[in-house]
Amino acid sequence: MAAAPVAAFEIFGLKLFEDPNAVDAEVVIADPQPYVVSVAVNGDGALESVVRNASSLVADETKPASGAAGLLAKARGDYRRLVAALYNEGYYGGVVSIRVGGQEAAKLAPDVNLPDPVDVAIVVEPGPLFRFNSVDVVNAAPITSDPFDFVPPPSTRGFGRGEIAKSSVILQAEQLALRAWRQQGFPKAVIASREVVADHANSSVDVTITVNPGRKAAFGDVTVTGTERMDPEFVRRQTGLVVGEEYDPDTLALAQKRLDRLEVFRAARLEAAESIGVDGLLPYTLIVQELPGARFGVGANYSSIDGLGVEGYHLWRNLFGQAERLRLDARIASIAYPIDTEQFDYSFGGTFTKPGIFTPDTDLVAAVAAERTIYPTYTETSASGRLGLTHIFSDEITIEGGASLERSRFDDSFGTRDFTTAGLYGGATLDFRNDRVDATAGWYAQASVEPFYEFRFANAGARVTLEGRTYFGFGENDPFVLAGRIKGGALVGPALSEISPDKLFFAGGGGSVRGYGYKSIGVNDGAGNVTGGRYLLEGSLEARMRINEAFGIVGFLDGGYVAADVFPSIDDLRLGAGAGLRYYTGLGPLRLDAAIPLNKKPGDADYAVYVGIGQAF
Repeated sequence: MAAAPVAAFEIFGLKLFEDPNAVDAEVVIADPQPYVVSVAVNGDGALESVVRNASSLVADETKPASGAAGLLAKARGDYRRLVAALYNEGYYGGVVSIRVGGQEAAKLAPDVNLPDPVDVAIVVEPGPLFRFNSVDVVNAAPITSDPFDFVPPPSTRGFGRGEIAKSSVILQAEQLALRAWRQQGFPKAVIASREVVADHANSSVDVTITVNPGRKAAFGDVTVTGTERMDPEFVRRQTGLVVGEEYDPDTLALAQKRLDRLEVFRAARLEAAESIGVDGLLPYTLIVQELPGARFGVGANYSSIDGLGVEGYHLWRNLFGQAERLRLDARIASIAYPIDTEQFDYSFGGTFTKPGIFTPDTDLVAAVAAERTIYPTYTETSASGRLGLTHIFSDEITIEGGASLERSRFDDSFGTRDFTTAGLYGGATLDFRNDRVDATAGWYAQASVEPFYEFRFANAGARVTLEGRTYFGFGENDPFVLAGRIKGGALVGPALSEISPDKLFFAGGGGSVRGYGYKSIGVNDGAGNVTGGRYLLEGSLEARMRINEAFGIVGFLDGGYVAADVFPSIDDLRLGAGAGLRYYTGLGPLRLDAAIPLNKKPGDADYAVYVGIGQAF
């Protein structure tokens, strides 16, 4: 048996470094018919690109067809695809010729003998460009003043006299006409008829679209089917659909998102009844398929300064029939050579989530955690708990709030100190990015406030943080992205010696100032010791360039400073710069960053390497 070199490997379901042109040994064609395609279009380069993109023959040229019959079937399918592509560009008098071995494909018998390989010529004569002459939507929905129900009229999408008569514009006009009625409470609106007449003498098209809006309706009862362990009544209530409320497709879409957020269904589909009842109500059937009751996952990250970290979790779904979740997390970090278990970081915790506690968009969250972590500036041993609520206003806006309790011991430059802290927390997240894993446009902001009281020293205080990120993409499909991040924080309270270090601010590390150790940037107490500070200001700039579908490169500059009692001066700014490599997967980019400290101080490393999943921010 001959050995083959390993060109790809698979980890956690992701196949990395796979050759897209590699032949799958399990899919071998018994009677391969290779061919070579040429394309000739009597038009500009853009039209030729349209033809090439629509052709199955062009797309599959590197893969042999299944015999002559398979090749001819592919060619006959291309006739339809290319004519449709011409219609979509406004060419209604075009002629498409596909010659296989010099003969028109439509006239060849499936068992014809063809050379190996055979020449395939696609010749397209698009003819004149057609424009709309008259356009009309009969029974169009009335104009509404409600901004939430407003739908742009078809005329704003190219459906007007003198515009290029693209078939896609006609279809879009129909969809806009239907959406306009449905947004105003008519769920059964349909296209009654479509008349499209092309005048080849004048290269013009007349279109008449007739809409039948049907009856206005309100939401009826929801019947749930397919549940096994889930409580059907809870599932129905979680949709948020109210019997008698006017039909609105936006409300229906929100119901679907609420069901998806429960994370207990493999599939959940709302199906409307065939007709509206005599009472004006439209009933729905909710068909669900439940996921298994448990899942687990593992992960890892690495920094040349902070070492290797490995983590895992186990998640139980639907504990009591109402989508309750219990997730246990464990982590061991700071694994470095030579192995010294006394220098490892350990953490373990559990989070219980009860969805739909007061409203379908409100979750009860209870969490407990214990950790022992050795930071460059202090060592923490603690146990803590939180109880709070999370409310999702929309896909972009989330708020949370609750209470916390922590018992901790810290060893730092102030010695060994014990703290017992009770507090409140509140926060808001606004996420308007176009992609949460690899954004190319939009912005993100997060704010939090944490008032607290510490019993050991009998002190009160409060901690406030604010972070913003923004993204600007350039070029077609945004191959170039400029990303920026800024974060600030402030703490009011007693002297630094009476505040637990986890309440103070530090900087440094992969999510802060790269090139420096995690939480290694703080305040020098004058004796060479570093403590946390009351104030934090840090930021990052990244220039990202995607080389191809698989790889990209990044250049970045990070900066940050921490101050004890006043905002620091520019002389206290710590800078790190570097470059990175990205390998793009279906779950997001794999990240490899290398950074150096630009104004290192005693104890700082010469460089740092970071490995992770997803962009740095």
